[in-house]
Order: sequence, then C-alpha cells, then structure tokens
Amino acid sequence: MKLWGGRFTKPTNELVEEFTASISFDQRLAAQDIQGSLAHVKMLGACGIIPQEDADTISAGLLKLKEKWEGGELPFSIGDEDVHMNLEKHLIAEIGPVGGKLHTGRSRNDQVALDMHLFLKAEAAELAGLLLHLVEVLVAKSEQHLDVIIPGYTHLQRAQPVLLAQHFLAYAGMFRRDVERLQDALKRIDMMPLGAGALAGTTFPIDRELVAQELGFSRLYENSMDAVSDRDFILEFLSAASIVMMHLSRFCEELVLWSSTEFGFVELDDAYCTGSSIMPQKKNPDVAELIRGKTGRVYGHLFSLLTVLKGLPLAYNKDLQEDKEGMFDTVDTLKTSLILFAGMIETMTVRRENTEQAVQQDFSVATDLADYLVRKGLPFRQAHEVIGKLVLHCIEKGKYLPDLTFAEYQGFSELFAEDLYAAIDVRNVVEARGSLGGTGTESVKKQIASYQDWLAVQGREV
Repeated sequence: MKLWGGRFTKPTNELVEEFTASISFDQRLAAQDIQGSLAHVKMLGACGIIPQEDADTISAGLLKLKEKWEGGELPFSIGDEDVHMNLEKHLIAEIGPVGGKLHTGRSRNDQVALDMHLFLKAEAAELAGLLLHLVEVLVAKSEQHLDVIIPGYTHLQRAQPVLLAQHFLAYAGMFRRDVERLQDALKRIDMMPLGAGALAGTTFPIDRELVAQELGFSRLYENSMDAVSDRDFILEFLSAASIVMMHLSRFCEELVLWSSTEFGFVELDDAYCTGSSIMPQKKNPDVAELIRGKTGRVYGHLFSLLTVLKGLPLAYNKDLQEDKEGMFDTVDTLKTSLILFAGMIETMTVRRENTEQAVQQDFSVATDLADYLVRKGLPFRQAHEVIGKLVLHCIEKGKYLPDLTFAEYQGFSELFAEDLYAAIDVRNVVEARGSLGGTGTESVKKQIASYQDWLAVQGREV
C-alpha cells in the first residue's frame, strides 16, 4: 500500500505509476535526502516535537541507510515513486514504525527542494573550482608562449597580429566571469526551503534556523509558498552553465580550425583525439567537436525548464518533477567538458614555425602602415586610401607589404621613408600596442599578473 494511500479506493494504474515515478533519476539525491533528514530529526528532538529517544533511533537508522547507500546495497522500487518514499520505507523496515515519525512537520514538497539546494550547492562549488583550474592552465600557457605571434581575426579574416598569450587571456577573461557568475548564483542556491511544508508552513513549533545551521545554509526562504515553488536557483545555474558551454564551444571551434592542415597553429595531444576507421592518416579533434556539440544539449535543458515554469500557478505542481534530469545532465556534461578541455589545452603543442610563417604572409600590418603616414602628417582617411591601393597593388603583383621596394612605396606617397620597414615589422607592430589591455608584451605581462593576483585571492596558485 502507498504511504499516502489511505484516501484511495483502488490501486494506481500501472502506466500512471510508471509515468509519475521519479525514482529512476531522483535516487541520485539519496545522500542529500538522508543529510536533510538527519538535520530535520535532530531538530524534532531538540524542539520536543518527538521524544528524544525516538529522534536518536531514527538518526541511527538513517546512518545505517547512508552506509548501505554508499555501499550500493540500497535497492529502490518504482512502486514507491521517489527517493523520499523509498528511503522512508527502508527506514521503517530498518527500525520499525517509529520511522514514520521522521516526516513530522515536513512535506515532500519542501523536502525535494532542500535536496536540490544541497546537491547544487556542492556541485556549483566544484564546477567553480574546475573553472579556476582552467584559468590557471590558460595563464600558465600564456606565460609559456609570450614570444609567439599569431594572426588576429575579425570576420575570420586576417586583421592584426597579436600575441598568442593575448588570445589565451581573452578566454581566461570569459572563464573568470563564469566563475564569478557561479559564485553569485551560489548566493541563491545557499537558501534553505525546509520548514515550508507543503506550501503553508506547519503547525508544529519547528526551528528552521537550527536546521539551516546544521546543514550549513546562510539564509532561509522567508515565504513558504515561494520556498516550495521556486526553481529560479536551478534556472540561474543552467543559465550560467549555458554561458560556460558557449565559451568552451567558441574556443573549441578555434581549436578545430587551428589544428587543421590549413591553419596548423597547434597540434592536439593524441590522448584527446581519435582516428578514422577507413583513413589511416586522420587525427580528429573529437573532444573539441563533442564539447561544441554538447553545448546545444545544455541550452536545451535551460529552455526546457523555462518552458516548464512559465505557466505554473503557486505553489507546488507535479510539472516541477521535470526539473531534475536536465539539472543532473548539465552538471555531468559541464564537469566532464571542463576536465577534458583543461587537459586538452595543457597538453596542446603550439606549432611556432607555422604561426611565424602565417604572420609574414598576410596584410595584417596595413593599419600600422596607415598610422605611419598619419604620424607623417597625412589625415587618416587619406592614409587609409593610400594603403588600400598599396594592398591592391601587392595582390596584383603576388607580393606582401614587406616585399615591396622603397621605390614602389614612394610611387604611392612621398611621405614614405626608409624607416617604414621597421614600422611594419611584425614584432614592432605587436609591441607598439602597449595600451592597457593591448597585445604588447608588457601589457600582456600585466594581464598575467592581474590574473595571478585574482587566482591568489581565490586560494589558487599558478
């Protein structure tokens, strides 16, 4: 018989039982459910709501269930619907009818909300740690490649030369904001809903502050209806996770391009690539491609929950059962992606010979040549036109700007002098951009130092 079956005159339809049960996925919350129950029963005893002897018996029974769960010896039944009912059945079987007193002063509505807060609180903190490690890897990689110049792109067309370290640190900036987003989301995750009951609170003289302290929560929900119906904290996490995946996907797209023969800027370690079943020469960047592909999966979980919530009246509705699978999958997807991505970057080899060749065979110094004429007194718009015609001349002749003779330059403007070649030397072009945040070496070193300081504040070392 169902624990709630007193009001019913016939058994649940088997398909309805299967359709409404959540134990297939919410059993993952068993540890959190036991943790919450231990804090709840401690409060029940301390407040005199149940005899202390009963509270001690229940606590001992819960600890036995925890031991069995950790040992993989706790079976779950779809007939008992969810993790809460399964554990309560096991508890009563373990210690007898006194186990039924555990549910005094609470509902599955505030119980499941508590479990998810506990779960996400731990997982979001771990994910923030993985992001911090990724920032560490990027900062270290930047230091190792301070002398490497690559073409910078806009519209995926060669634009201006930049330090590879500058490129890495651009992503470090994205992941730093991701850390800060998760840390901020933790403020809303770190709220305790238990004590809200089904929706209106309870008639028992419970002590919610005592339970919150026992579980390590810094805040309580002030409104019982809000406590059981709120899933904003999951939405916020899914949103932050979607942005992380978007940043990873952007970087993966570049790694796929950079590791191709056409670019050849990097070689990914064999441990993060796979081969072809038919083409023996292939080395495919599958990890980068899969992270890029799984981004849509995480986006889908965010939009799914937004859609679930958009028409729900207060307070609890069975629709809210759809909040868990996407949350679990997002945690797993993001965790694996971050671990693999950091390893892929850490072991990646930069093909310096190819990056050096690339920045010599393009027109990415054209802006600096225009700036050269501006410093000689020519208005920028006129200088822009002169250099545009020079580039067209090079294209027609099959040359690049450093290949032109001084006489050819003079044919386009008498303002050109012999020092023009120094002005368009790629290394000089990069170093000239020493403005705050720019790609010059000293500027990039300051960026690296800034990240090292921030990581130190976060309790990390590079």
